[in-house]
Amino acid sequence: MIHAARVRKAAIAAMMAATLTAATGCGVFGQQTSQQIDPPRAQPPGIGGELDQETVAVPDNAAQVTLYLSDRNGYIAPVTLLAPKEQGASLEQTALEMLVRDSDYTSQLPDGFEAVLPTGTEVNSVTVDPERELAIVDLSALFTGYNVQDERRIVESLTWTLTGFPGIEGVELWSEGVQLTEMPVDGFPLEEPLSRAVGINLERSLGVDVSRSMPVTLYFSAVSPLDEQYYVPVTRLVERADDAARAALEQLVAGPAPLTPLSGVMTPDVEVAEVTLENGVATVNLQDDAYSPQQPMPAEMLQSVILSVSDMTGAEQVMIQINGQSDVLDTNQRSYSEPVARPEAINALKS
Repeated sequence: MIHAARVRKAAIAAMMAATLTAATGCGVFGQQTSQQIDPPRAQPPGIGGELDQETVAVPDNAAQVTLYLSDRNGYIAPVTLLAPKEQGASLEQTALEMLVRDSDYTSQLPDGFEAVLPTGTEVNSVTVDPERELAIVDLSALFTGYNVQDERRIVESLTWTLTGFPGIEGVELWSEGVQLTEMPVDGFPLEEPLSRAVGINLERSLGVDVSRSMPVTLYFSAVSPLDEQYYVPVTRLVERADDAARAALEQLVAGPAPLTPLSGVMTPDVEVAEVTLENGVATVNLQDDAYSPQQPMPAEMLQSVILSVSDMTGAEQVMIQINGQSDVLDTNQRSYSEPVARPEAINALKS
């Protein structure tokens, strides 16, 4: 028999997951958070760290993967690394093996980041069902040996890592050949496949009623121990609104929650004039009365806009305008005069 407190925790987790899942349909665009997006046309292939360059050399025996790791502040953040193409193992399975603490891959992780799966966990198999767009993951019994405070981080890390692969929208967890109906330590419900609707680094705006809320995904800034800037996604529950993408950008302007180690990326005088979606392109018009043409805008700000808007809308590309003008440059001298796509690599930090 499950203890009553555990039942209540599972019920709360289920309600939160259901709220987030239902909210993906809110707003004029809906939400397609795990949609595979084409490489960028008018920007380098990565943002943050060493991959923020004009070219990226990937050896024939390796491939880029984006892992969701725990940073030194306890946030789950994406980090793009090179993963070896192991004989007999899919890239999805290798990615999960890289999420195991004290594994053979630990030395490849950037300073200040760590894997979240318990030491000794073995990834027995990862099977992708293309019809259901589902990854079926079977982990060894040692998977159950984690601390209670790590449960949600494990759920987020597994889910966001796997749904970053093309053709995967959901994750089903098994252990030693038995499907799990809840997480083994604190009872996070697993009756339905995990998706990005569970959120990441979940927080709630002050005074917001969960039952009348919707999730928005925001990208704030943090600094690694090696003084490298990187992006941290935060799912914030806010008052429900018709225009979810605009609400997300307004929250991006509002900045991170007080007393957190995250930094805001938007200048406080920026306002969101309009967000529209047409033919797979989201156009974001920002209003800044202090802006003058050809004045470089902060690179972190524009990249965060692209990440947040592409998450919220599923847009293939994002067009950024300032005061209705599209001849926008950032502080790295990148041009945003044409629509750009979400980068393939995020937070490619030094290991």
